[in-house]
Amino acid sequence: MKEHVKNILLIIAGAFIFAAGINYLAIPNKLSEGGVIGITIVTYYYWGWSPGVTNFIINAILIVTGYRLLDKRSMVYTILGILFCSLFLYLTENKLAPVTTNPLLAAIFAGLLVGIGIGLVFLSGGTTGGSAIVARLFNKYFGWTLGNAMLIFDIVVIMASSFIIGIEKTMYTFIAVYIGARTVDYIVDGLNTKRAITIISARTEAIAAKITGEMKRGATVLHGHGAYTGAPKEVLYVVIGKQELMRLKSLVQETDPEAFVVIHEVHEVLGRGFSK
Repeated sequence: MKEHVKNILLIIAGAFIFAAGINYLAIPNKLSEGGVIGITIVTYYYWGWSPGVTNFIINAILIVTGYRLLDKRSMVYTILGILFCSLFLYLTENKLAPVTTNPLLAAIFAGLLVGIGIGLVFLSGGTTGGSAIVARLFNKYFGWTLGNAMLIFDIVVIMASSFIIGIEKTMYTFIAVYIGARTVDYIVDGLNTKRAITIISARTEAIAAKITGEMKRGATVLHGHGAYTGAPKEVLYVVIGKQELMRLKSLVQETDPEAFVVIHEVHEVLGRGFSK
């Protein structure tokens, strides 16, 4: 129950931030967006239709069409994401003066707010609907990052909207969407960024003892051999938080200055001691 409450609060917070970015920065500066929200913005410019109402209708059609594509939990959270995003888009429509009339500032901060909002909804396990549903499927089955998958689908909508908002505003929109996509990746992956370290050393046992004893981290010993010499070697594989990296590097340097160390950035770690 606590997990569900936390996820619903994330959806509500994300939906409000998302709506604020659209209604207080993007629309007042005649910018567009990608995906379904881009379509709703264009219909608002062209026919004056409420973005909140249009967003709800289009996403309702997508949900009915593709409800079997996501698991039950993701679908429930996605429906909540669509409902709250549409509600906040409707409630914040034309309620305050624009935050800025500078299109570049609007593009930068609209991208940040929209990215933060969508990222929070993604953290809950849901989506904001539209291209986000497709992006989540590509993330699940093909390993694409959510931000990159959304970026590809958004480009199609943005290019189509250029006929309504013009080339210059389309260029600003691309800035906003790119910043939003990178922000989504940071919110979803960056907060859980880890480092995987491969250590090849003649003093593997001593380094492993310090990692498990001083840092209280696990380490895996892999057995290999040199390709040129054929000499047997032991390789340590360790996964740690990025804030622990400097300590590990110092520890290895103190134990074996000749150690060969490779550091990899890891976006997600599942298993004991990390995420479920």
